[in-house]
Amino acid sequence: MLALLLALGSSLAYGCADFLGGLGARKAHVLRTVMIAAPSSLAVELLLWPVLGASFSPGAIGWGAASGVASAAAFVLLYRTLAIGPMNVLSPVTALVSAMLPVGVGLLQGEHLGTAALVGLPLALAAVVLVSAGHGAGSARPSRSALLLAFGAGAAIAMQLVFLHQAPSDSGVAPLIVGRAVSSAVTLAAAGLMYRRLGAERPAYAMSAAAGVLDSVANVLFLLAARSGDLAVVAVITALYPAGTVLLARSVLAERIHRGQLVGLGAAAVAVSLLALT
Repeated sequence: MLALLLALGSSLAYGCADFLGGLGARKAHVLRTVMIAAPSSLAVELLLWPVLGASFSPGAIGWGAASGVASAAAFVLLYRTLAIGPMNVLSPVTALVSAMLPVGVGLLQGEHLGTAALVGLPLALAAVVLVSAGHGAGSARPSRSALLLAFGAGAAIAMQLVFLHQAPSDSGVAPLIVGRAVSSAVTLAAAGLMYRRLGAERPAYAMSAAAGVLDSVANVLFLLAARSGDLAVVAVITALYPAGTVLLARSVLAERIHRGQLVGLGAAAVAVSLLALT
């Protein structure tokens, strides 16, 4: 039950972070947004160091650094994806891709699921698909490039989560600190190399920083959930984050929520209830 609650918290934080990051990337070049979001995330994790502890073993450093590279790619690809297309379609596509790889890794590593989980897991995956059903009449259709970016962002997110899960369970927040330091360095280096192409638009500082803080909170909650539960289950619950993004896009941007998406939200609720029984 604890892992489920932590995963739900992670999902909610990811959904809010993605909405704010995607919105911020509509106001300025995506790298300008990430240049603020990534260091903001690092600041949060450094503040959590005295509370949750950190052990910088070779495994924590190695897997943390790998997650940082994946995180930098995920930041850029995801925020760019949400900046150029309808959030209520592209966010769920990204989530579905990001769920599949961790589920496969968890099952390959020998995780055994109970009867309720065997029903709830595919139902949760189906919920992610249904929430992405934003192609009804009057709905904006994403371009091919936006869909490709969404798939790339999902793969990067999946790799980040898998790498974090591989870090030693007694390493505290060390993998997150190392990963965020690496992702911040990669982002700043890329911004430096592309400085003349970033444009003169001022980034949305508060929005970008808030996205980074929420992303960090989501990462911490995911790491704690994965350490106390099955990766296959935690990854799918975390992948339900588009529900938050979709609802925020509906409330703030007036993007339509279609019948299929409402069914998906209901299926997600049922799936979470089933997984709570495991």
